[in-house]
Amino acid sequence: MAEVLASFAGRFGRVEPRRTATAFVTGLLSDIEVKTCWQLAEQAGHARPDAMQRLLYRAVWDADAVRDDLRQVIVGRFGDPDGVLVVDETGDLKKGVHSVGVQRQYTGTAGRIENAQVGVFLGYASGHGHTLIDRRVYLPVSWTEDRDRCQAAGVPDEVEFATKTELAADMITAAVDAGVPVAWAAADEAYGNSSVFRAHLREHQLGYVLAVSRSHLVPLDGGKVRLRADRIAAELPASAWQRRSAGAGSKGPRYYDWAWLDQVTTDADPDDGGRHSLLIRKNTTSGELAFYRCWTPAPATLAQMVRVAGIRWTVEEAFQAAKGQVGLDQHQVRRWASWHRFTTLALAALAVLAICAADAAIGDADDDPGHTGLIKLTVNEVRRLINACIIRPISGLAHRLHWSGWRRRHQNRARRSHYARRLNLELQP
Repeated sequence: MAEVLASFAGRFGRVEPRRTATAFVTGLLSDIEVKTCWQLAEQAGHARPDAMQRLLYRAVWDADAVRDDLRQVIVGRFGDPDGVLVVDETGDLKKGVHSVGVQRQYTGTAGRIENAQVGVFLGYASGHGHTLIDRRVYLPVSWTEDRDRCQAAGVPDEVEFATKTELAADMITAAVDAGVPVAWAAADEAYGNSSVFRAHLREHQLGYVLAVSRSHLVPLDGGKVRLRADRIAAELPASAWQRRSAGAGSKGPRYYDWAWLDQVTTDADPDDGGRHSLLIRKNTTSGELAFYRCWTPAPATLAQMVRVAGIRWTVEEAFQAAKGQVGLDQHQVRRWASWHRFTTLALAALAVLAICAADAAIGDADDDPGHTGLIKLTVNEVRRLINACIIRPISGLAHRLHWSGWRRRHQNRARRSHYARRLNLELQP
């Protein structure tokens, strides 16, 4: 934890915000139920939430610079030439219309259209560990076409509309330019279906295994024929399938049947010099199919493709840990800068858990849990141990009663304001 916090301590010109940032990340790692500025301030022993709120709103520090420092720490621990960049998005359900980027839109968090705020994230995964290293808030057209609304939320004037795939491409470019050791990229079909996104990865000479929809048209025979991915799968003989593991899961190796066709071409740049292919995954129990457009700048093996396809799920694990353990979705901020600041500090807390879990696994040459009778430390268990051994919450009765009174006083003030507003609306002709 000290290593992560020290990596970006120099980004704060004054000691007060630096100490508050340390307390903020420590609070995100604590076992308090809700991780808003009020609760984090109480956890840290502050008398008021002002310092925590100032850190997110008015303090002078660059969240992107902190993100860069954090990325260097993660790469220093997990970096591998065969590393994989994994792109995905996640949504936070919101009330109201003022939080930056919020509108009624589809989010996988709810599995339907809801009033939500969506962020696009970049993960890094290798054989040494995985975590999230970058983030972008998605601004729908309804926001970017309303500059007054953007100004009220603190969105910089130069920020224009960008699709989620464009945000993902920007993060990948930033990672490559920063020297992150990486050979592959993986993403779900929302990104894999984009020929522009695939071309962007090829420009960086990144091999990719990108999920595509079953209706995705795959060019064959030099692009002369285009067939739906599911039709290609239906015509494959039984001999085309090989059973392989996509990696270890909580219940053992995740075995699927795989078919790999390397006769496809690209629909954008047929002379790119790489090797295009279609990877198909079949669930051994249900027979459900998944499809992947693949490209490599050099010859590759089926084992490599299957590994990258399996690694894509690390981003889902990272989202689950980020929301369940460090409160990634519990922020109560409205403005552009505040969202990026809160999210960056949450990624720092998540990095602490990921690095601790990876460090605990070093030296364990025997992967058989029966060797010690224990499974490897998970990020959930690491956080429990951090709270048991390191974090010392302020538990004095006077402090707790002070905060109880503070909360009730401000909640009462808010209720009076809401009542007055409602009465004014009712009395208007």
